[in-house]
Amino acid sequence: MTTSYANILKPLHLGFTTIKNRVVMGSMHTGLEDRFYNYPKLAAYFGERAKGGVGLIITGGISPNRQGWLLPAGGTMNTLGDIAPHRLVTHAVHKHGAKILMQILHAGRYGYQPFVVSSSPIKSPISPFKPRQLSDKQILDTIDDYVRCASLAQKAGYDGVEIMGSEGYLLNQFLSRHVNQRTDRWGGPIENRMRFAVEIVKAIRAKAGEKFIICFRLSMLDLVHDGNTMDEVITVAKALEQAGITLLNTGIGWHEARIPTIVTSVPRAAFADYTAEVKKHVAIPVIASNRINMPETAEEILAAGKADMVQMARPLLADPFWVNKTATNRVDEINTCIACNQACLDHTFKNQRATCLVNPQAAFETELVYLKTSKPKRIAVIGGGVAGLSAATVAASRGHQVTLFEAAHEVGGQFNLAKVVPGKEEFHETIRYFKVQLEKTGVELRLNTKANREQLEREGFEEVIVATGVVPRALRIDGSDLPQVLSYAEVLRGAPVGQKVAVIGAGGIGFDVSEYLLKPEHQPQPQPLADWQREWGVDPNPNYVSEGGTTAAEVHPPIREIYLLQRKTSALGAGLGKTSGWVHRAQLKKHQVRMLRGVQYKAVTDEGLWIELGGHDQLLRVDTVVVCAGQESVKELMPAAPEKTLANYHIIGGAKLAAELDAKRAIRDGAELAAQL
Repeated sequence: MTTSYANILKPLHLGFTTIKNRVVMGSMHTGLEDRFYNYPKLAAYFGERAKGGVGLIITGGISPNRQGWLLPAGGTMNTLGDIAPHRLVTHAVHKHGAKILMQILHAGRYGYQPFVVSSSPIKSPISPFKPRQLSDKQILDTIDDYVRCASLAQKAGYDGVEIMGSEGYLLNQFLSRHVNQRTDRWGGPIENRMRFAVEIVKAIRAKAGEKFIICFRLSMLDLVHDGNTMDEVITVAKALEQAGITLLNTGIGWHEARIPTIVTSVPRAAFADYTAEVKKHVAIPVIASNRINMPETAEEILAAGKADMVQMARPLLADPFWVNKTATNRVDEINTCIACNQACLDHTFKNQRATCLVNPQAAFETELVYLKTSKPKRIAVIGGGVAGLSAATVAASRGHQVTLFEAAHEVGGQFNLAKVVPGKEEFHETIRYFKVQLEKTGVELRLNTKANREQLEREGFEEVIVATGVVPRALRIDGSDLPQVLSYAEVLRGAPVGQKVAVIGAGGIGFDVSEYLLKPEHQPQPQPLADWQREWGVDPNPNYVSEGGTTAAEVHPPIREIYLLQRKTSALGAGLGKTSGWVHRAQLKKHQVRMLRGVQYKAVTDEGLWIELGGHDQLLRVDTVVVCAGQESVKELMPAAPEKTLANYHIIGGAKLAAELDAKRAIRDGAELAAQL
């Protein structure tokens, strides 16, 4: 079969071995790496991606010693006893023809444990522990630890290792003046700051031999104060090539950087040009990364010669069969990563097992299994939001006869509102994926149909899944029925809004609506890369001379005056995603949104919104009041407890619990129920 993605599918010859295509599954911590008894699950997770066609897999970070732990007793490879569980992983990957590297990650000052060390004793803003400065002897000992770790990985069957030198971890802390303030042979000019990384590569190459892949993940854009210039990045890259690396991977930004690098509002392939600049100066294959989630983007990067391989981590969480679908012209069937971070990075930073919002099987391959049914049933799913779509498609894929009833003219539910929010355009992809799955799995779809229990009983459904979702909670104060009071749903569907706005409710929807109201009417979506770079202060010149690749941000005056209000006295946005919430808070702050907490809502009048704040009544002279004060479940279809029905009734998603509107829970609810029926 011919495909328009020839560059993606082209083998990469490394001399002593060949990678079957140009797709790299990048390193991503799942939490399974940290305990030996979880390695059968980890093997199933990586095995599924290898089966799905990916050419090269890189594991989550494994520490070379105790000082390098991310978390207490984190995944470590430093004794012969550590080999056995890793062999489960390498075997699972090799049997499907993929290669796998073990990433060696020393957290340095980013570790959440008391043994942390770094180049200089400067505390990280994202860890409570101040690091000890490594002495000369300790640095040499750490090099030995890296070598031992790589040697053990080789014994465990890995095709090579990736040395983590980006994202602000230990080696990055040595490479950059941002942390490295030493005056000895490990600090000062770049030739000294890179010595640690270069000596590690030389020592591993000497120990492992020539037929062992050494990949180095280098920060090509630090995005922090006193970060490296592109000339310094190129100097390091050339030295690493000389020292013996096989592949050069791209790292972008430190974890503490205040510029987003992977959230959904970052344009696709936003950083590929920086990789291309480094590629000009080395002869070894170079890997591009960050916000590459669909074949069109990956193919463009490779065809333009900006990189030799493309790295995706979260997109292969979302769809392990991304490569095979690309190879067989089934791109419309790819379950696209929407870069939400909610189930992957947010879980990791909360010490929970990572998974995927759009694919709840990710890292749960041995637990959430969709087996073909031996007893097909007639199943009705009521509601075409993501909970209902998940339930319907999984049940139908297992062989059940499924009918999906949707009262509106299209499926998607709340995702149809989310997709119009600036920076959330990727949500279109999830709706597209589910529409294709409805057709592929043979679900009967009845749009513009409001089902009732009498009809469901009459048609003889054996199982009824109520996924009727939520409706916005109304504001119940004097004047709440005035025409200038709108629900968030009305606003996101295009209702006219005035120039001065009060947004009631500062949860995720309140932030989304505020960002939506700040978007200029003429601004194209998704946001063009050049506009995004100006807004966040990213140097657009691939050969940047600014330290860390940052420039002064340019923020346009806000097009509306917005008040964002909440009853709670806690900080606004406290419930937003752990790794993406700061982006939304920063967006509103720089666009001068006034955020007020501890607010009591008194009345809406023609003058505006009356509130009580700090014990005093005051008037916010606004044209429009937008209510984002939560949702209420729609569950009228559910029978009362003692009621007898012909069908078994189940309730999922927002209809089951509206307290926190949660697409991650909704999709998982639907999948888990459908897997059991």
